[in-house]
Order: sequence, then C-alpha cells, then structure tokens
Amino acid sequence: MFDQGIMDMLKTGLFQTLYMVIVSTGVGYLLGLPMGIVLAITDKDGIKPNVIIYKILDVISNIVRSVPFIITVVLLIPFTRFLVGKSYGPSATIVPLVIAATPFIGRMVESSLKEVDHGVIEAAQSMGASTWTIIRKVLLVEARTPLIVGATIAIGTILGYTAMAGFVGGGGLGDIAIRYGYYRYETDIMIVTVVILVVLIQLFQGLGMFLSKRLDKRSTK
Repeated sequence: MFDQGIMDMLKTGLFQTLYMVIVSTGVGYLLGLPMGIVLAITDKDGIKPNVIIYKILDVISNIVRSVPFIITVVLLIPFTRFLVGKSYGPSATIVPLVIAATPFIGRMVESSLKEVDHGVIEAAQSMGASTWTIIRKVLLVEARTPLIVGATIAIGTILGYTAMAGFVGGGGLGDIAIRYGYYRYETDIMIVTVVILVVLIQLFQGLGMFLSKRLDKRSTK
C-alpha cells in the first residue's frame, strides 16, 4: 500500500488533471465551435461559400494539428511565459492545450455540421430563415448528437495531451507517471496513474454516450 504522502500526491495530480482538462476543453470549445461553424458554412457546399475564409482556417487548422503536441508545448514556452508568467505547472499547460485543442475541435464541429441533411437546410432557406437562424436552429440542433460524441472524443484527446505535458513539468497525473515511473523506475506508481487516466476516459466517454443516446430518444419522440 502507498503511504499518505503518495496518496496525497495522486489526489493532487488527479485534481490538477481534471482542472487542465475542464478549463482547456471549455476554452477550446469557445474558440473551436465558431471555427467549426465558419468552416462548415464557408465550404463550397456550405450555406455561405467563401473560398478565402475557408482556405485560411483550413491551413491554420492543418498546420496546428500536424505538429505533435509535445513540440507545440516547447514551441509555445515563450508565449506561455508571457501570458502566465511561467512555462510549467497546470495553469501554464492550459495555454498549449487550448491552442492544440481548438483546431481539433473545430474540425470535429465542421464534420458534425456537415452531417445535417441538406433537405432540412433547404427547407429553412425556402422559408426565408437567415444564416444565423439556420446555424442556431437547424445546424446546431440537428447535429447535437454528433457534437456531443465529438466533445467526448475531444476530452479524451485533451486528457492524453495532459499526460504528454508531464515531460515538460506540466503537472497532473502525467507528470507523476513520468517522474516516478520513468525517472525513478517506480512502476507501481506509474501503473496507478495510468489506471486512473483510463478510468477518467471511460467515465467521460460513458457520460458522452449516455447524453447522446438520451438526445437521440428525444428527437425520435
């Protein structure tokens, strides 16, 4: 059994991980949701095609997503230090997490909105609905189930990113796993942190699937 010091450390790591995931996912969606909406509506088959805007967002998204997260963390150290005052710890890790998560979320939102039946969109257009009305009352409503599934995937991905951030002192369970499992060869602590991370992913995924199924049932009533 672990002593009280190890238990307290794991508890702190758990709270730090949840803090990073919740905050970065929330901010990531504040930025990624409008990005995904703009990508969906400005696409050549969207309701407001615009090649220039789509290409700009497309290139930005592809560039950010093509860089491995651990390299993103290192590249953003000066920017993170400027914003937060330091480049290590949970709060500092949120900066690269948000930047990495935003285009990922944007692409998932775009994909979800493109699944909406064009017949529904055309019906709304024929009734004179504005672009904003179609986005708010048609696209986001019709795509709510895939959007929730996408949010579940995003949380799991961000949770994985927090573990990688442990290599540069990002804090949380990933930091504990690396410091004790990798540098000190204390495999038992590393295994416990991995188990906790897996349980967290399963909990988030289970909650997301539950919510998506409930929304599906309501939509069929």
